[in-house]
Amino acid sequence: MRFIATARADDEEMAGRIDEHRRHRPAGWTVVEAPIDLETELQAASEAETVVVDCVTLWISNLMVKRDDDTIFRLIDSAIASIGNRGAETIVVSNEVGSGLVPMHPVGRRFRDIQGRANQSFASAADAAYLVLAGKAVRLSDFEHVL
Repeated sequence: MRFIATARADDEEMAGRIDEHRRHRPAGWTVVEAPIDLETELQAASEAETVVVDCVTLWISNLMVKRDDDTIFRLIDSAIASIGNRGAETIVVSNEVGSGLVPMHPVGRRFRDIQGRANQSFASAADAAYLVLAGKAVRLSDFEHVL
């Protein structure tokens, strides 16, 4: 199992969160940190290795600091292509940020819009996509006949 962590410890509070996550990961996992260069780490995984990416939301927020939207969308597409080229399972974790209020600040709205498009792209390319609510996983394709 290869675990690709995208968080960055830019402040003391985030460093504490990262330390907490590290303490709870299984000892046998290979953990790599990729706050920016997700594609390289996806390509570095062996063909037989299951990969967990945790998480797209933090990765996008990291990218937003110094990259324009077009570049971010190209990086998202490249990451998805790298996943598609793998022979083993890849599990991608992301957060749903578009089901609440519209953010008041332009940066918040930009983030919400980029994250929403990223989630749609990753889910469209996936064999299966789930939304976890109250600790219960709901397969999103179960709603296709409703919508």
